[in-house]
Amino acid sequence: MKKEILKKIYAHTEEETEILQGRTVIDRRLYTDDAAFVIDLDKFLLPGQLISVRKHTRFIDFPLHTHNYVELLYVYHGSMTQVIAGREITMKEGELMVLDQAISHEIKAAGEEDIVINFIIRPEFFRYLFSLAEMEDNAIFRFIMNAMYTGGARGEYLYYKVSGQGAVKTDMDKIITELYQPDIASGISLQFLVGLLLIKLIRHSENIEVYSADNYEKKLSVEVLKYIAAHYKDGSLAAVSRQLNQPDYRISRIVKKYTGHTFLQLVQQSRLNQAAELLRHTDLTIAEIMQQVGYENITFFYKLFKEKYQQTPRAYRQNRIK
Repeated sequence: MKKEILKKIYAHTEEETEILQGRTVIDRRLYTDDAAFVIDLDKFLLPGQLISVRKHTRFIDFPLHTHNYVELLYVYHGSMTQVIAGREITMKEGELMVLDQAISHEIKAAGEEDIVINFIIRPEFFRYLFSLAEMEDNAIFRFIMNAMYTGGARGEYLYYKVSGQGAVKTDMDKIITELYQPDIASGISLQFLVGLLLIKLIRHSENIEVYSADNYEKKLSVEVLKYIAAHYKDGSLAAVSRQLNQPDYRISRIVKKYTGHTFLQLVQQSRLNQAAELLRHTDLTIAEIMQQVGYENITFFYKLFKEKYQQTPRAYRQNRIK
């Protein structure tokens, strides 16, 4: 990170200066016009603007509040402690959390060296993600869309324990650079960079910890999706049931309830998605790709692939090369 940007990140904002000069409570007028402490996206986003990025205010406790937008928190440096549903969570440097619109939380005062970047995201922004990549077949992506975009949000968060992952930090450095060195294209650039970051996080679902305020089954369903993402080649319903200490019939019911698909269908989707990825981005033979994703019967593989993509694996590869 450039020195001039680091200097801006650590500099005191006007609000922080007031706090250091003696203000002891949050000035709610900066965040909402509502008597209840529901932080309003209109305080941060212009009409039509989908996303805004700002530094979290340090040196003061944020009392219990909700917000009418999806919030993403990233700990750039230091740590951040918050309380969600009575549970105290301390996020470490490099970690992220996505909170839905119904979550209530309070945030403990951050210190001088605690730098947290706050993303204010309209729910409509997630439509934008559909235009960035072919993510409709990713089961965790569909789950997040349901939790974060539909009206069914009931107080959930997704905690990404990705501290130490260089790719995430690189993406965040680019976002922060756009924030502190803006130009005429920064608005569009921020949308693009944040969209790519979220897609990367979705694709690396093994790092997700999910919390639902009222639904233990939903948490189990995400654990199953994480298992499939990591073990699509040779995973089984029996194995994930043992891992989660649940009977396989319950896992089957929960998966079907929250994804609309059976366990086997989700495994097949993951295998075919990975096969398509390898066809697009590697020179592996089709036989090698089959083995890598868990298929042995070439006729069966071709049948499933053609059902999903309306063309053979060979044609799919050739069409992507053109």
